[in-house]
Amino acid sequence: MNHRPPVVLPEIAARPREGWFALLGWILLLVGLGALAGVLFAPNGWYAALLKPTWNPPSWVFGPVWTLLYTIMAVALWLVRRELDADDVLRQRAVALFAIQFLLNLAWTPLFFGLHSPGLAFAEICLLWIALLSTMLTFGRVNALAGYLLLPYLLWVSFALVLNGTIWLMNS
Repeated sequence: MNHRPPVVLPEIAARPREGWFALLGWILLLVGLGALAGVLFAPNGWYAALLKPTWNPPSWVFGPVWTLLYTIMAVALWLVRRELDADDVLRQRAVALFAIQFLLNLAWTPLFFGLHSPGLAFAEICLLWIALLSTMLTFGRVNALAGYLLLPYLLWVSFALVLNGTIWLMNS
């Protein structure tokens, strides 16, 4: 008599994998929310009247840069969410950190442009930078590519932090 051990499927195989439609959904959601914040709190006469450093980028740069960054963020999040080989707790922590940094990202625009508060926005972007670095490092532990994909975002937020601080100091 031939006794074969029962076939045991790994538990992770039961988890659904996020497919290409999910990626498209994440891109549309992140780009859409970022665009909404930009539309609701667009720069106005107050911003135009502020003193700015000579290295302040022209206004037309921000839309394309943020669209690209939100798209890259969505790809990184999608990679982490679909990573079946990662520890569930680590993956959940990575997604939670992403949510925190994304909310901080969205909060900066109304603080700076809506409340006309470069100082408060500077404090907030410092928190965003820390949350983003934590997210990037945690993403890297789940999926190396996802962590590396957040590097351009971290570099841009670093630039924005210095720009925000400079504008705040120039106008204090």
